[in-house]
Amino acid sequence: MSVAEAAHRPDHRGRAFKLWLGFLFVIASGIGLAWASAETVKSKVVQVETLKPGTGALIQTQDGVLIEYTGKLENGTVFDSTKGKGPAPLLVSQVIPGFAQGLTRMQQGGRYKLHIPCDLAYGANPPAGGPVPPNADLDFDIDVIQVVPNAATMMQGQPQQ
Repeated sequence: MSVAEAAHRPDHRGRAFKLWLGFLFVIASGIGLAWASAETVKSKVVQVETLKPGTGALIQTQDGVLIEYTGKLENGTVFDSTKGKGPAPLLVSQVIPGFAQGLTRMQQGGRYKLHIPCDLAYGANPPAGGPVPPNADLDFDIDVIQVVPNAATMMQGQPQQ
């Protein structure tokens, strides 16, 4: 090797360290973005926690249900409940979107916790004069007493009273 080659040889010291630092930065950034995305998605989807599994088929959108429930705001304030009134009969297709989505992941005889983000509840326009404020996430404790398959279809043939 000539003196001229030795004088112009690039210095490679520290290059591997910088390369590893770059890799670590890219990996950490990817993990951070994935976590942020997961939190965003989680805040926009209905969450159902099974406390006691039910039996039979999952509830369908055309079904009717007889349920007992307690609805709460995020701060724990109860805004609606069937306690002392008896179970409520509902058609799955006639409730707010998040409640319907949650019900379709439940079975007769089951007990569940349901979290509905505001976009799938009442959003910015809750019922006037009601206890639910605008943009409120809703939480429910639900006991599915009975499922009536195809109740919405059966109701279509009935005269309105």
